[in-house]
Order: sequence, then structure tokens, then C-alpha cells
Amino acid sequence: MSQAAPDVETRIGYAVKRLQQAVRAAAERHLRPLGLTMPQYAALFTLATRPGLSNSELARRCFVTRQTMNDLLAGLQRADLITRAAHPHDGRVRQIELTASAHDLLGRADHAVAAVEQQMTMGLNAAERRQLLDMLQSCTANLERVDVPSRG
Repeated sequence: MSQAAPDVETRIGYAVKRLQQAVRAAAERHLRPLGLTMPQYAALFTLATRPGLSNSELARRCFVTRQTMNDLLAGLQRADLITRAAHPHDGRVRQIELTASAHDLLGRADHAVAAVEQQMTMGLNAAERRQLLDMLQSCTANLERVDVPSRG
């Protein structure tokens, strides 16, 4: 007797991916009038909250490759949203800083993304939003822990 495969809609991983896609699409709709994409917003937000990151670390935090981050940063520099200068102690490293116009744009972009998050959690009270965040962070930590053997 064979078991029927579970419906994909009941899989947590599928629900998480579907949510991620919906968040990105909604954020892109809100960011487009500001002239930003979600990866550009992520880079600007990360640079504003964690100045001094290397290109590699910035790419990891924004979920893109180093080459993609290089291209993204070049576009942000052409748009006068960042400056890249040689590091005073290591000429191979480029220090990335937001320009004044980037700070202004980031404020408006962050407000737009916060509106998407508000829409996403509509109907949840503060405790439920905190619980959702805690559960998502716990799931992430479980998967990032490399010393836990899989059950199989």
C-alpha cells in the first residue's frame, strides 16, 4: 500500500519560500517608484546598519554572490548613493560609505518596506509578531547549526 505524497501546500519549506517571494514582490512594487530594487535596498540598509563590512560579508548578508554585489555597488556608485575609497591600511580593500542622498532615500525606502511588513503581519498583535519572529529565527538557527545530525 503506497502512501500519497503530502500536498506541497502543507510543507513548511514551501510556505516559507512562498512568503519570501511574496515579500520580495511587494517590496519591489513599493521600491520601484524610488528607483531601487530589493537587492539595492538590502545593500544600502546593511551598509547603514553595519558600516565597514567587506564586500564578501556584504554579499553574504544580502544573499547574493560577490560578483553580483560588485555590480550592484557599481550601480549604486553611479547613482551617487555610495562612495568607495581605498582602505587606509589595506589598498586591496575598498571602504564603502553611504552618501547624504542615500541616507535620505534609505529613509523613504525603509518606510516602504516597513509598510510591506505591516501588511504581511496584519491581524497579528505585537506578541504574535514577536512569537513569529522568534520561531523563524529558531528555525534558521536549527538549519545553520552544522553539528546537528539529520534524522533519516
